[in-house]
Amino acid sequence: AYKRFSELLPKEERENACSARVPKSQILTLPELRANPFQHRICHVFSTSDDRDDSMSFEDFLDMLSVFSDSATSDIKSHYAFRIFDFDDDGTLDRKDLEQLVNCLTGQGEESRLSSMEMEQLIQNILEESDIDKDGTINLAEFQHVVSRSPDFASSFKIVL
Repeated sequence: AYKRFSELLPKEERENACSARVPKSQILTLPELRANPFQHRICHVFSTSDDRDDSMSFEDFLDMLSVFSDSATSDIKSHYAFRIFDFDDDGTLDRKDLEQLVNCLTGQGEESRLSSMEMEQLIQNILEESDIDKDGTINLAEFQHVVSRSPDFASSFKIVL
């Protein structure tokens, strides 16, 4: 992990990799993130940058790898998945978050984009399945309940260097 992190830094900064921050643009060059539709959200959620530039310290990088590792519990994975899918960072998955989530998964191209009727139906189905308290949003507990019924969630929510 240290080797991969330090390789993202300019040569002159590699000596002090533990105290350096890697810009988001460099993190996104990792093959493991390059094709991930949530790459920007992943950087945002794991970055502790005061500048809000989504750069990562070595510790941020390790936290990300830890959550996406096979040894992370399903609870930890689902907690971070929820944060990644909570695009507006308000602590709930509302209709807007769900629409962005679906668009990330289906692609942004015209040929793959759902019609507004299909999108509305899909969001309605997601809410009917997940929104236990019927408040129109999915909170963390509701999300974790849904994820707990998906046996392949933990094994598919991973990044291996």
